[in-house]
Amino acid sequence: MWTLTLRGGARVAVVAAEWRDAFGVVTPGRVQLELRDGEPGPVLGRGAGFWLRGIGVRALRNPGCRTARVRIVTPKARTVTCQSTHPYASYRMMEERHERHE
Repeated sequence: MWTLTLRGGARVAVVAAEWRDAFGVVTPGRVQLELRDGEPGPVLGRGAGFWLRGIGVRALRNPGCRTARVRIVTPKARTVTCQSTHPYASYRMMEERHERHE
């Protein structure tokens, strides 16, 4: 699991082969899905979840002024590349540790 941080106006390209099977949940802020044909997609707010598989998303964009964050979950640990066209987009890999409680 990792966190994608998008400052106001930031846009990050989604590389389909690397984001395959990823599921995102908007934590704070709003994120707009940019569709494959360049058309603006829906704007998702806090708590909204979305699959990146099969929906034709080519980028994630923050349409607001405040920083937005998206928690990204993938079925396997892998390296994901964020190709940002904005200087204020960043990502951070987060490792989740699960402990067994007996």
